[in-house]
Amino acid sequence: MTAYETIVYETEGPLAWIRFNRPRVHNAMNMQCLRETSAALDVAAADPAVRVVALVGSGGKAFTAGADITELADRTPFEMLGYNRLWLGLFDRIEAMPKPVVAGVHGWATGGGTELSLCCDFVVCTEAARFGLAEINIGVIPGAGAAVRLTRWVGRLKAKEILMLGDLIPGPEAVALQLANRCVPDGALEDALRDLAGRLASKAPLALAAAKSSVNVGGEMPQPLGLEYELREFLLLFGTEDQKEGMRAFLEKRPARYAGR
Repeated sequence: MTAYETIVYETEGPLAWIRFNRPRVHNAMNMQCLRETSAALDVAAADPAVRVVALVGSGGKAFTAGADITELADRTPFEMLGYNRLWLGLFDRIEAMPKPVVAGVHGWATGGGTELSLCCDFVVCTEAARFGLAEINIGVIPGAGAAVRLTRWVGRLKAKEILMLGDLIPGPEAVALQLANRCVPDGALEDALRDLAGRLASKAPLALAAAKSSVNVGGEMPQPLGLEYELREFLLLFGTEDQKEGMRAFLEKRPARYAGR
């Protein structure tokens, strides 16, 4: 286990847990938490034993309530620019990381918590989860890409409703809106994350990275360029040991043993 002050980082087989650990403030993320989360993602990315990363909140009441407003109230626009670059950098790390990143959302996931979940590859929530972009209620809007990502996820009309009313979205509704993959009963979240991580860890790591990149990068390109990007990712996999192992295992009717090479 690596020691941090605002998060807990630990590994469990192929799964790395990053737990936001400021429960007294609903795991609100101050600047130190943003930096430590980014550092922990770098550790997970560099560890060949880690196949999947799960982001969760400690304390039982919140995933993360987003930005720590006590750090923001008196900042100038110039000061906020540097602060929000930390959020943008964290989200870029998640989207560019070749390993799947899963958000496990229980309780409050307002503001930056929802922004963070929009960057993840999978979102599993509980019935007690509460998503929402409520920045409008304190006189601002999301500042780290949520309006753009949300519009691409749910369309313009629903994005404006979420952004301009600032209402909370329960877990089951988040699934209906495609803000989450699954909603599980309260108390079942971590087992659901372990199950999902196990399924992902059984896949070829380089193929997972190619699938993620094809969606995150290729999916944002004009279609002709995106199709070429996906084709390139597909062809590169034929130069890997995992592709040979996967196809041999299929022909030999046995489980594949992927090495990530």
